Amino acid sequence: MDEVDESKQLVLQIGGALKRYRKEKGMSLDDLAEITGVSKLTLGNIERGETNPTLAILWKISKGISLPLMALFKSEDPVSLYRAGEGLRFSNDQKNWMIEPVFKSNDTEMCRAYLQPHSSYHPEGHHVNTTEIATVMTGCIEIQVNGETYTLNQYDTISFRADRPHAYTNPTDNETVLHISLKYGP
Repeated sequence: MDEVDESKQLVLQIGGALKRYRKEKGMSLDDLAEITGVSKLTLGNIERGETNPTLAILWKISKGISLPLMALFKSEDPVSLYRAGEGLRFSNDQKNWMIEPVFKSNDTEMCRAYLQPHSSYHPEGHHVNTTEIATVMTGCIEIQVNGETYTLNQYDTISFRADRPHAYTNPTDNETVLHISLKYGP
């Protein structure tokens, strides 16, 4: 299967997972639009696999339905392999922050994240009681949490409450690659 087929398969998987969730909860597209803040048209296109949603849209949906982001990537296959640079990637509107889903369990999800040189990413706060653990795999990053700035170099790790404002800044001339885990609390 080539990269285009794999991406289309993942888009269909996300749409299917969202539709199953909505049907299980007895919700209409209007109901889902109301709680997520995402338009009915966009949600319908996602469910049908007709659009590749942005990271911001996926986060809005995830937070609105109180479901971990990676639950939208749920696979029935007992073995899942996610190779770096292959498969689906999600980016922010500025295209300077990109994530690749890696793993999802009941309360933890992992992804690879890429931040372009001399750029910043300011995510919305995640679900309540979420802990974010970020490890720098290549490069250097400045992470702002609770008004403090922490500089991390290769293989350094930070853990913090991700339901509060935080930001990532890459002050270098090279792309920074991170391994990020999100642990959802009760």
